[in-house]
Amino acid sequence: MTRSSHHALLITSALLIVFAEASVGQIDMQQRMTGAGSATASQGLSTVPADFPQLKLAPGFLLRLNVLDDSDFAGSFRVNEQGDIFLPVLGSLHVADETVTEARGQIRRMLLDNRILKDPQVDLSILEYTAPQVTIIGEVASPGKYPLLIPHSLVDVLALAGGTTITAGNEVLITHGNAGAAPVLVHYSRATSPDSIREAIVHPGDTVQVKRAGIVYVLGAVNRPGGFVMQEEGTLNVLQAISLANGTSVTASTGTIHLLRRNVDGTVVDVALPYKKIIHGKSADMQLRATDVLYVPTSTFKAIFTNSQQILNTVTSATIYSFLY
Repeated sequence: MTRSSHHALLITSALLIVFAEASVGQIDMQQRMTGAGSATASQGLSTVPADFPQLKLAPGFLLRLNVLDDSDFAGSFRVNEQGDIFLPVLGSLHVADETVTEARGQIRRMLLDNRILKDPQVDLSILEYTAPQVTIIGEVASPGKYPLLIPHSLVDVLALAGGTTITAGNEVLITHGNAGAAPVLVHYSRATSPDSIREAIVHPGDTVQVKRAGIVYVLGAVNRPGGFVMQEEGTLNVLQAISLANGTSVTASTGTIHLLRRNVDGTVVDVALPYKKIIHGKSADMQLRATDVLYVPTSTFKAIFTNSQQILNTVTSATIYSFLY
């Protein structure tokens, strides 16, 4: 083989390698572009709420209408404040409080009744809509307004706000959006009757208020001072409250403890309770009320805490404990 032939063979081999690498690179690039396109398509997908087919049409909705083989009816139509849309030839049509399926059937019947089409194939869809909301306030994890397309059970609605807090009571007030409906007060016990909040129904536009439970504060010479939620029936006596606070401490003066009770007018009454006699059954126990404060003095410094206002000031920083009886 001559030198020139050998040189030509080397050039040809080099060109083949370059073309092969270019082809591989192009295939790899195409695969990457295909993968990127798939990812973009996946990112562009949006989930449709499961309740969407049952959504009631309302003023402000934008609808798109198509009738097969008749382009005269095609177009987009906004539901006005009266809940109507205006269609070519057919005129005004009331669609508020109807689902898309119901409105579609109404359009089809009008086309049949007016003998415009023998077998109209109607396609009606929602382009824009204003999601109805429910307002959830009170003792829930995240109070606020939440979309609610159709009526749901109270337990589902409370889950939208992250559930109830440890200070939630056993009463939930449902105020309906329409002025004529009376508010509904739901009583439930998380320990014994959870079905009551499943049976209660909340409608779009309603306001749900979870009321705060009664809290009794036990402060002073106890092993676990703090506020204790009066769960379920809302009853708690002095001995039960001291027990929830893990009893009195070794430095407690248990002869007399103090009950601070706030009156309706804002004044505070200091009631001295013969705690030692109550323990031994020589004096009647006392039922506590929400916001009552029990104070157990210490034997050494009890004279320092004779001012009820000083005791009440510590309530705001007290830890809250919740129990199910």
